[in-house]
Amino acid sequence: MNSTAPSPRRSRPHALLGVTLLGPALLGLAGCADPGSAAVDGLTPVDAASTASPAAEFNLSPEQDRFTSDASADAQALVPEEVSADGKLSVAVSPFAAPLALYATDNTTAIGNEVDIAYALAESLGLEAEVIPVTWADWPLGVESGKYEAVISNVTVTEERKQKFDFASYRNDLLGFYAPSDAPISEIKEAKDIAGLRVIVGSGTNQEKILLEWDAENTKNGLEPVEFQYYDDDSASSLALQSGRADVSFGPNATGAYKARADGETTLVGLVDGGWPKKANIAVATQKGNGFAAAAQAGLNHLIDNGTYGKILDRWGLTTEAIEKSELNPPGLGS
Repeated sequence: MNSTAPSPRRSRPHALLGVTLLGPALLGLAGCADPGSAAVDGLTPVDAASTASPAAEFNLSPEQDRFTSDASADAQALVPEEVSADGKLSVAVSPFAAPLALYATDNTTAIGNEVDIAYALAESLGLEAEVIPVTWADWPLGVESGKYEAVISNVTVTEERKQKFDFASYRNDLLGFYAPSDAPISEIKEAKDIAGLRVIVGSGTNQEKILLEWDAENTKNGLEPVEFQYYDDDSASSLALQSGRADVSFGPNATGAYKARADGETTLVGLVDGGWPKKANIAVATQKGNGFAAAAQAGLNHLIDNGTYGKILDRWGLTTEAIEKSELNPPGLGS
């Protein structure tokens, strides 16, 4: 084993931490070809076109040349006066995970998919976006208190969160299996497809919980067990995958898709709903009961209809997670 990388920790934890709801750590983050329908048993079909892994360059400079949108009169009419009064829309983002949100090469400017969505949403509402970088832990109190009018930071809708916030969905929350581009593994659709594989996964995450359930099913059916591999950082896990010490990685599709598109070394071989076996939604979170979520929903649907939304997701390699229509307070995990 290459001594430059930490050894994988193969023992399984005695207790799971439950669903990891998209914090900043890459392996702990959680976010279709046919987004209008839930796949059977929580699985999402892989679009063959989306699995290609040509290396591509992303613009990480402060000068983003973002896709712009016209304003929607219908969406504007729904914006509460308390939000529209100053002509600005304050949006909290957590710039700590590419391609969702990260700092540009100047280490100051927030960029990424969530930032682009924030600017375009503001434009659709006839407002000027004021993007405010915050830590993940800070956004809930900030939105509740009215300090931020919205947060666009890969937030998964849960029933618990719906008690405190209103939501307008804008992406499907998906987990992805990624294999080396030259690997013989072509598709992972169900539990039996991971039998005997060496799988990199984040400890205590929802994706690990799913793997444990699949592995138990395989063991019950007499199939080979999964070899779970845990690494302390993303570089070590990437090295394990490329050196052949692991077969696939299983984690948030957004970060996996970004890496695959950026370096061309991995390819998508399977998608699973982030709330397996239930569908999970990523949404704009707003203050509970102030009415802005309905305006955000209308603005997002305007972006979907005029094509801006699709261009933004394609720019950051997230087309697979696109939705057909924004929903207001969709069903959340934990119901």
